[in-house]
Amino acid sequence: FGPRGACLASPQGPLFVCDTGHHRLLIWKKRPTVELQPADFVIGQPNFESEGRNGREHPSGATLNVPTGVAAVDGVLAAADAWNHRVLIWHRYPETSNQPADVVLGQADFLSVEANRGADTPAADTLYWCYGVAIVDGRLLVADTGNRRVLIWDGIPTKSGAPADIVLGQHTTKIRDENAGGEAGAFGMRWPHGMTVANGLFCVSDAGNNRVMVWESFPPDSGKACDFVVGQPSFSGLDHNQARYYPTDATLNMPYGVAAIGGQLAVADTANSRLVAFDASDLDMGAAAHWLTGQYGFADKGDNRWCPATRDSLCWPYNIAAQANTLVVADSGNNRVMLWRAAA
Repeated sequence: FGPRGACLASPQGPLFVCDTGHHRLLIWKKRPTVELQPADFVIGQPNFESEGRNGREHPSGATLNVPTGVAAVDGVLAAADAWNHRVLIWHRYPETSNQPADVVLGQADFLSVEANRGADTPAADTLYWCYGVAIVDGRLLVADTGNRRVLIWDGIPTKSGAPADIVLGQHTTKIRDENAGGEAGAFGMRWPHGMTVANGLFCVSDAGNNRVMVWESFPPDSGKACDFVVGQPSFSGLDHNQARYYPTDATLNMPYGVAAIGGQLAVADTANSRLVAFDASDLDMGAAAHWLTGQYGFADKGDNRWCPATRDSLCWPYNIAAQANTLVVADSGNNRVMLWRAAA
């Protein structure tokens, strides 16, 4: 029901899916080989037939409230438990249903679930509607969307409540202003969600400003502005589809997900119900996409192309993740997850 995150840990699996509307994480031990293959494990509910926030129980290390992002690399699993304002981390992939997480970030313990730990202002160890999570080169990245920032841990935390090492999008860890308190620019963000590294470029999907922010190298410390954006012609642009009704090959409309696949930067152009991809070796300000799926042409839009859903249509694809030549698509509006082989 409205899945907003999914990923393959390796070409063979496991497959992890944030079944967001049912407040649970579904796990397939191996990559599914047939359609409608049932999951092997569930985390967040007492069984596969149950639903409800935090399993209709008190929060714990095995409950979820609107999970929206998931990342799995080298045995480490991280889930963005957005409305519990926390990230859960397993240091080994779960092997049974409702196996509790080893570490929680954003909260002091597994019982606490208040935004920014109940404070009026954020800190380096708090979260507010954290919608996205990624693991890149041993670093943990979190889109702390409600605080309009991206947090980076230099390694995978081993202790609950550990503070982030780097903050992007705000001038200090104590501020949560949209666009860092000013107009849209190279520094601030509105709704950060997806994060990836493509051909050495660090990319963050800033859905609220209808763009992807790009740093030419991974930021070494806090406070670094991005070098250019995709989806807008300049840093000051923020309108969806650049204030047009119909999209083009250079516009975006609430892009939530990004992934690096085969030398391309793939973007889930969510409100245009399409996936677009850019040549990561030739990205610059306002670059045009070279690849498209979900629509017949770059000027087309519409959920499932304004028709019933098909194998090559999309309805609000919320997030994407790449593994080898496979793109895992959380096709949220169609209540499904698709495994899509990239074209050669």
